[in-house]
Amino acid sequence: MKRREFLGALPLAATGPYLAGTLGGGLGLLLAGCGGEALKGPVAIKWDRDTCERCRMVISEKRFAAQVRDQNRKVHKFDDIGCAVFWLAHQPFNEQSAGTEYWVADYAGASANPGAADVSWLDARQALFADGKKSPMGYNFGAYAEATAEAISYTEMKKRVLSRGK
Repeated sequence: MKRREFLGALPLAATGPYLAGTLGGGLGLLLAGCGGEALKGPVAIKWDRDTCERCRMVISEKRFAAQVRDQNRKVHKFDDIGCAVFWLAHQPFNEQSAGTEYWVADYAGASANPGAADVSWLDARQALFADGKKSPMGYNFGAYAEATAEAISYTEMKKRVLSRGK
């Protein structure tokens, strides 16, 4: 096709049956390429870039990271489970509210594989916690999927964090 023929056919393509296919297909590709965050489950943390929702420190210690997905599906990231506990205490919802998702990094998994790109996430409400781990904000709780001798429940860990203050 010569240039003049192409330019002459352009108005027809812009108004003819090709317009819907062109715009619809292009829009579909554009939206597919902009998937954004998932609407359920934990998201990948950009280690040493993302900051804690509460204290604004950079999240770098994989063993202590936590996430909360609120009722509006927005994910809030934390460098320490203690920051998540205090942040939740000041929200109009809590960890038991419908639609709220809450995760904490598996301390054992992250410690065993510190070079891994991501961590295993546990439901924070079901996880077991051990005190005495040196965490970024000094709350010092590590989360485990399986019971250890010193393991306590989420409820007990939360009570201890709130009683310490900060």
